Amino acid sequence: MLPHHPSADVAQWSLHETGIVLYHHELFGTNKKLNLKNYTPEIDTETILITDPDINRPALQLAGFFEHFDSARVQICGNVEHAYLADMHTRDENIEIFDKLFQFPIPCLVFCRDIEPYDFIIEAGKNHGIPVLSSASTTSNFVHEAVRWLHEELAPRISIHAVLVDVFGEGVLIMGDSGIGKSEAALELLKRGHRLVADDVVEIKKISDDQLIGQSPAITRHFIELRGIGIIDVKTMFGVECVKISQQIDLVINLEEWDKDANYDRMGLEDQYVEFLGNKVVSHNIPIRPGRNLAIIVESAAVNHRQKKMGYNAAQEMYRRVMENIQKNSQ
Repeated sequence: MLPHHPSADVAQWSLHETGIVLYHHELFGTNKKLNLKNYTPEIDTETILITDPDINRPALQLAGFFEHFDSARVQICGNVEHAYLADMHTRDENIEIFDKLFQFPIPCLVFCRDIEPYDFIIEAGKNHGIPVLSSASTTSNFVHEAVRWLHEELAPRISIHAVLVDVFGEGVLIMGDSGIGKSEAALELLKRGHRLVADDVVEIKKISDDQLIGQSPAITRHFIELRGIGIIDVKTMFGVECVKISQQIDLVINLEEWDKDANYDRMGLEDQYVEFLGNKVVSHNIPIRPGRNLAIIVESAAVNHRQKKMGYNAAQEMYRRVMENIQKNSQ
């Protein structure tokens, strides 16, 4: 069953599905480094949702301080918390603390370093419906992997009509009206050695304030629709080296019909941007007319964008030369 994301701004992930991934995902699998063990299998996790991608180590809460407690986060305990429970409280005090802790709607409590939870913690978890888990991983490693994975899975996301290709390592999102030639341009790029990420529908996830990741829906992955021919399987026809699962979006190419009266940018001194989920991406409007080789134009745009990221701007260099020449002739 696939996760349901209610909107682009608020994504929720069922702990039941997270558990599936925790047990079978390459980073969290049974014989892999995180190796979660469930001490409360009788709890139905189908209705438990993780809505916060961050985690919390409940040190202050174990001392009885619950003000500003982030109860929506996954709670993680390591050697420090376990030692504190053993040395600083009596058993009755610990039972009282966990009874109060589990009154909050926390998604789950995870013990790292193969620490076996005390029986009163497991019992309190069962009484309040809070899953109690453990991992053989070190606390720092578990925190790093869990936060990385949760931020990726719970990232805000949208789906748009476009084509995404990897051109010289740059993620190029090709947009435009239906039938304008996006898929044909992608096919020509594939023939020139570049890689397809998604055709027709691109799912965009906001991983951070400066990183957007695009991928294809599973049902259309590796397929391209060509009008007059139909559906082709890129992976089968061109080989696995011509496809990619996901790619960071670095550049947007917007294809539009040629308009002789439009004022197109001839220099490119100032970048234009398009916004997705609050992130701005450099964008170029490319007019379409017979005889223009779209694949070469997209390649040139990708290489030029790569040069700019490395500190060289051809438009600014030309502008500098022109100004120097004007100053020289005016003397």
